[in-house]
Amino acid sequence: MAETTVWWLLTGGAIAIELLTGTFYLLMLAIGMAAAALSAHAGASGVVQLVVASIVGGGAVVAWHLKKMRSPSEPLAQANPNVNMDVGETVMVTAWKPDGTADVNYRGAHWTAIHRPGVSPSAGLHRVAELVGNRLLVDKS
Repeated sequence: MAETTVWWLLTGGAIAIELLTGTFYLLMLAIGMAAAALSAHAGASGVVQLVVASIVGGGAVVAWHLKKMRSPSEPLAQANPNVNMDVGETVMVTAWKPDGTADVNYRGAHWTAIHRPGVSPSAGLHRVAELVGNRLLVDKS
């Protein structure tokens, strides 16, 4: 079997495994294997093919990892307004209980609201920052 065929089969196998597992890094390694296949088509020796696969695939992995590190991460699901429709909504807190909770009416139901640790609670309009279990964590508006 020709070296180019082996590299293309390895590239296809890495892509197939990536589709099954969802690890994007395997696609980066598949790019390196495709580069090695192209170098094999150009007539490079086996050692050069391995070096090309290592440099291109490893470089792509490092570049992708650095890109992910620089991009801001999304908030957790309980604090992400794209996932939870309650985040960002306002509620009226009439009074806080001694245990640090408050009863609020929100979306036609009774909810328990809590405040962030270290914040002195006060009555008034609050914004829902996240859901903690079945409680609304609120910040003063």
